[in-house]
Amino acid sequence: MLITRGRHQITFAVLMVAVGSFALLQSLVVPVLGQLERELDTNQTTVTWVLTAYLLSASVSTPLLGRLGDVVGKKRMLVLTLAALSVGSLMAALSESIGWLIVARTVQGVGGGVIPLSFGIIRDEFPHDKVNNGLSVVASLAAVGFGIGIVAAGPIVELLSYHWLFWIPMVTTALTALAAATLVPESPVRTPGRIPLVPALLLSAWLLVLLIGVSQGNRWGWESSRVVALLVGAAILAAAWIVVETRVPVPLIDMRMMRRRGVWTANAVAGFVGFGVYASFGFLPQFLQTPAEAGYGFDATLTESGHLLLPSAVASFLMGFLTARLVKRLGTRVVIMSGTLASAAAFASIAVWHDATWQLFVATTFQGIGTGLVFSSLAGAVIAAVPSDQTGVASGMNANIRTIGGSVGSAVMAGVVTARLGPTGAPAESGYVVGFAVLAAAMTLAAAAAAFMPDVRDQPTHDPLEDAQNAGLALVPGGPALTEVHPPGGR
Repeated sequence: MLITRGRHQITFAVLMVAVGSFALLQSLVVPVLGQLERELDTNQTTVTWVLTAYLLSASVSTPLLGRLGDVVGKKRMLVLTLAALSVGSLMAALSESIGWLIVARTVQGVGGGVIPLSFGIIRDEFPHDKVNNGLSVVASLAAVGFGIGIVAAGPIVELLSYHWLFWIPMVTTALTALAAATLVPESPVRTPGRIPLVPALLLSAWLLVLLIGVSQGNRWGWESSRVVALLVGAAILAAAWIVVETRVPVPLIDMRMMRRRGVWTANAVAGFVGFGVYASFGFLPQFLQTPAEAGYGFDATLTESGHLLLPSAVASFLMGFLTARLVKRLGTRVVIMSGTLASAAAFASIAVWHDATWQLFVATTFQGIGTGLVFSSLAGAVIAAVPSDQTGVASGMNANIRTIGGSVGSAVMAGVVTARLGPTGAPAESGYVVGFAVLAAAMTLAAAAAAFMPDVRDQPTHDPLEDAQNAGLALVPGGPALTEVHPPGGR
């Protein structure tokens, strides 16, 4: 399908706002949990479900909506997903109790579907020479929006109130849903068939049980019977899900696809990177807000601590515009390994040097460069490794694994940081030192996984007709190099 220059640019603008809105809503509440706890008259354990509910909903919704987009149409599901984001934001903006806010955040989490749906629309609709840059920039937004949300939260709450953290996204996503309905063309690529209910339920179940266990581990104790039972139950449900997926006629996730070298390596990288990056975003503001009498903090305000992440967000976004050229010259594997090692070095430097704010600014900027390289390359690597009719589910699972990694990383970081308290009641400095060393180790493991990613010449080839249909992937990072396409039946 040929798209005019103006049409694909309009579609791209709509997708950027959609992905950016979802990413912002992930993190806008992170710096203000303490204020929400006071204003809604709750406790720290309960207020954390403002994050957990969103994470659980997004983890389940992302792969399911990606699959639905492949079946019934990506544009249709994009509009419905943006509508859910808008409705959930309206509910949150009107909330006056912690229970209602948690329900609203669950509805907002359905917006996770915008990521795989956007990737699929770009692959289906964009001109061949625009696919690469489109994937890179949109993928970068998913990471950048998280950082910008933390930066923007302080001024919004201080000038207005926490309700405006949701009024603004409500208006934005409602207008974006209208724009998507009227301006974005429907993608022609469909996967016939119905949604497999049993695999969908099992997928939802093991993700739900896993994330509840992880999110409550620090509160209940990692060796408590409840946490152990949840983690064992998640493992059993995940095993059952895999068995069912390999046996049903129409699986939700094609396990043969997940075994592809380009897919499993990208998913491993996404998990470790999510572990490191999202945990760091959550705890760097807390580090700066620690009173100086604790011996290591900077007594920063909510807004001042948010500013620390601005260089990281800007650097990550800008790298999205450069990654395509780097991939073309160096290859996907080298670019992703470089990004993960850069982030590992940044976290290690925070663990060692954190006596002045300039040291943290340098480290987070370097980390942003590394994150930008990774996130803007992974999308193309995954999409290039699968047939066009599996774009939504493959990219959705990659984004989902990154979210799961982030939840695990945040829980582990919380356990490490709060393991020891200093004389003032704040976490001991050693907790942050060990915590950021753990994040550096996670990024090193991500680099090790990236070392097994295939080069262009290693990518599996499809049948000739499928290669011809997917010719637009020739310039996608890690995509197949198209040479000569022969008709079926040989040369």
